[in-house]
This record gives sequence, structure tokens and C-alpha cells, in this order.
Amino acid sequence: MNQAPITILQVGTSRFLQAHVDLFLDQAQKQGQDVGSVAILQTSDRDDGRRRVHAFNQRPSFPVVIQGIEHGKTVDVNYDVSIVAQGFAAADPDDWRQTLALMRQQIRYVVSNTADKGYETFPDDRLTNTAPRSFPAKLTALLRERFQHSGDPLTILPCELIPNNAQLLKRLVLQIATDWQLPSDFSDWLNAKVVWANTLVDRIVSQAIEPIGAVAEPYALWAIEQTPGLKPPCEHPAIEVVPSLDVFERLKLGVLNLSHTFLVEKWLRDARPAQIVTVLDAINDPGYAAALADVLQTEVIPVLERQLPGVAVADYAATVQERFRNPFLKHRLDAIADNHDEKLKRRILPVWEASRQLFPDRPTHALDLALRRSALPK
Repeated sequence: MNQAPITILQVGTSRFLQAHVDLFLDQAQKQGQDVGSVAILQTSDRDDGRRRVHAFNQRPSFPVVIQGIEHGKTVDVNYDVSIVAQGFAAADPDDWRQTLALMRQQIRYVVSNTADKGYETFPDDRLTNTAPRSFPAKLTALLRERFQHSGDPLTILPCELIPNNAQLLKRLVLQIATDWQLPSDFSDWLNAKVVWANTLVDRIVSQAIEPIGAVAEPYALWAIEQTPGLKPPCEHPAIEVVPSLDVFERLKLGVLNLSHTFLVEKWLRDARPAQIVTVLDAINDPGYAAALADVLQTEVIPVLERQLPGVAVADYAATVQERFRNPFLKHRLDAIADNHDEKLKRRILPVWEASRQLFPDRPTHALDLALRRSALPK
């Protein structure tokens, strides 16, 4: 277990964070950078999350396996990640008290990945001695603890795949502070001393290693939008500080994530054929591969090329399809199918709507079919 002072609170126990943020921080620390260590907070009450929290507290490290093809060469590397110092479960009152205590002064960064419904709020959340239900309410309570005890600045780096994620999260926290009738100087502090940096993450993390650990592809990106006062938690080749995330967001959501959800929707319509279990199975199936290639070429790429002039959208789409053919990755379609209706609305619906505006006379048969069950406007 890492003995460096805990400076980063990671909200979420996901295999993605293990193979992305945790791996980057661990590699930076082992290169001599002063990054501190990570405390992980489980926000849900799921049994798999509890098992991971227990494992983080019992094991000094966890494996991250990077496998795939990079620059034409096979990559197959095992990393032993030891950046995590402690795990907490927000539902446990003692763990919640310890997390609040860490927030008073030690924590310099809060990193989160709470899935597609992570920003959902609940009107009945209240500020009590126990953790609120929603992630935004938990964050509000944690930040209030910081404000009351030290008021030291800190940085929020949300990794949820939501456009302008930090600014949306900030608005939710400010609204909760108002709803809870917290003093106005707390809101002033949230605006002046807390750095809210929008980020975008991109890495296919296809498989969990039990009880903790993950398998991922070589490609990785953590793009962080420049904002006053921002200092990334470490230096790493996969971390890019950029003036705007717009191009990254549109490409990733409109090509990579759309493709994943498009394949899952076809798989669900086909009643989950037994021979197709993973993204690799789907992309190696002539029917699925042709359907994906066709929707990208005829219904997606023209929209994104119009929205992003000068950006090589077709090249990125070709790269994505090659990434899907990574022979090592076992990226299960049933895992991608979690929160499927929400993913249809976030990943496919915006392209469909843009196509209607930009090319009103051009049919979108494949996108119509993908959206028809739940997300297509009436």
C-alpha cells in the first residue's frame, strides 16, 4: 500500500480509472514526480464496488495489462500499480467520516468517473452526518468540509463522458448549496478557489481483473481544458492540456462511443446472438462490420466533417475500427450495454439531430433504426 501522503480523492472504483488515471499517476510517481497517493471513494452501494474497496485496502498493488497494436508493433505489457493508499465506501458512516477528514486539508485533486447517470440528483438529499445519495451532493458536502476547515484551493477533474463536465458539475454543486441554504461565502469560495477543469478521456478498458486490476488498449488520452489556476496532477504523455475540448469531444462521442453503442443496439435487436460476445466478435462478423462501416461513412462522417471543418474525421473513424480489431481486447457488449438508453441519447441522438438540420433531405435509416426503441423524438 502506498505510503505517500494522500493528495488525490478518486470518486469511483471503476476498472477504467484503474487503467487510466491510476496508471498515469503511478507511472509519474515511479519516475520521481511528487504526486502523492490516491484514496478511492465508492459512491454506489453495489457489491462489486464493495469488493473492490476491500481489495484496495488489503492489497499493496493491482495489475494493469496493456495489450494491442501500436505503430504496427504488438504491445503486451504488465504494470504493477501501487498508487492507491486506501479505499472508502461512502455508505459506511466511518468511511464517510474519514473521507471528510481527508478533505479538510490534504486533498489537492478530486477525480471522478461515475458513469452515465452519475450527475443525477435527488431532491431528498440533505446535509447530515451520513453521505447523501447523489455524487453532486456528496461532492458538495465534501467541499463544504474543506471550506469550513481550511479553505485551501483544490482542483476538480471529472472524467464522466459529458460535454463541459466540470462546468455542469459546478452548476449542480452551486444549486445544491443554494438548496441547502449554505452561506453565500461558500459559493464565493467555490467560484474563486476551486479549479473546475473540463476533461475528456479516451481509452478502451475492456476487461476487469478480479478483484482489482484491468486490461486496456495501448491508446490513451486524458485531455484537460485549460482554465485559470490549472495544474495537472502529473506530467504524462497521455495527458494533454488544450485550449478547447470541442474537437476531442465531438470525435470521441460521435465516432468511438457512437460506434460502440451502435453495435450494442444491433446486437440487442438481434437477440444477443451467442457467437457475438465482444466488440472484436462484432467487428469480425461481416454483417456487423459492414453495418458499422456504412453508418459511419454515409450518416456520421458527413455530419462531423461539416461540424468540424479541417478535421480528419474519416481518418479517426478508420483508426477506431482498427482499435476495435485489437485481438487482445475482450470488450464485452453486455458491459457496454449498461445504461444503454442513456447512451443512445448521449452518443447517437446528437448526430441524428445534427443530420436533420444540416442535411434535411438525406435519409438516416441506420440511425433511425438504432434510436427507434427509446431515444428517437416523436
